[in-house]
Amino acid sequence: MPELPEVETVRTGLVKHVAGRRIAAVEVRHPRAVRRHLPGPLDFAGRLTDRRVVDVRRRGKYLWLPLDSGDAIVGHLGMSGQMLLQPADAPDEIHLRIRFRFADGDPELRFVDQRTFGGLAVSPGGADLPAEIAHIARDPIDPEFSDAGFVTALRRRHTEVKRALLDQTLISGVGNIYADEALWRASLHGARATDRLTGPAALRLLGHVRDVLGEAISAGGTSFDALYVDVNGQSGYFERGLNAYGREGQPCNRCGAPIRREAFMNRSSFSCPKCQPRPRVAVR
Repeated sequence: MPELPEVETVRTGLVKHVAGRRIAAVEVRHPRAVRRHLPGPLDFAGRLTDRRVVDVRRRGKYLWLPLDSGDAIVGHLGMSGQMLLQPADAPDEIHLRIRFRFADGDPELRFVDQRTFGGLAVSPGGADLPAEIAHIARDPIDPEFSDAGFVTALRRRHTEVKRALLDQTLISGVGNIYADEALWRASLHGARATDRLTGPAALRLLGHVRDVLGEAISAGGTSFDALYVDVNGQSGYFERGLNAYGREGQPCNRCGAPIRREAFMNRSSFSCPKCQPRPRVAVR
């Protein structure tokens, strides 16, 4: 699933090519793509027609596009959602779900989603911050993110550190890939108890999270298949710099021990058995 770097890469492309433009027409080609817009596809299209996109913003893994009406388009890419810029005469993608045409012509914006886990909706009055995503915490590259507040909240929790990193109400935008990478850099096992972390250790972990996310953004995100691409259809290349995630059996880039894979919340965690030993005391 796309995490913060992938969504931020898409946001940057949309700011460049969509912000400031007026929507001329909206075509919803699959109702599931707007299932979170409860009034339905016709209302979705009607609320957006002849509205200008003021900006493109992000909270965690969610995008929102403030409109000149005071409303906002809220979007989540799900597992396979793509926001693609295409000339109007380009062939339709097989999994094209929503098409936006603009008053100034090409390029048009297409929401393509093979698995249809993602979707778009209109948030009434949500231009400043849609109510639907207001519960999501700020991410560590947000200028208003509080390092001290995060460290305090993290150490007050009675859970495993990786579970905490994936909790979007504590810190947003971090998913399985970047949690594993940050934990590898911090030499911490994901099962380490949060209330047993010292303040300096928690702050160092946060620094590694921020570094990993920043480097991944610079690389355009991580693409393991064709499902994640930017607005121009280009894949990210941060997978070339991964130290833990997806590297089962390969030598650790720090000590040479083979990277291990462990089951974690219906997915997998990757870590170094030597650099990241399992904690002796389990979380109660």
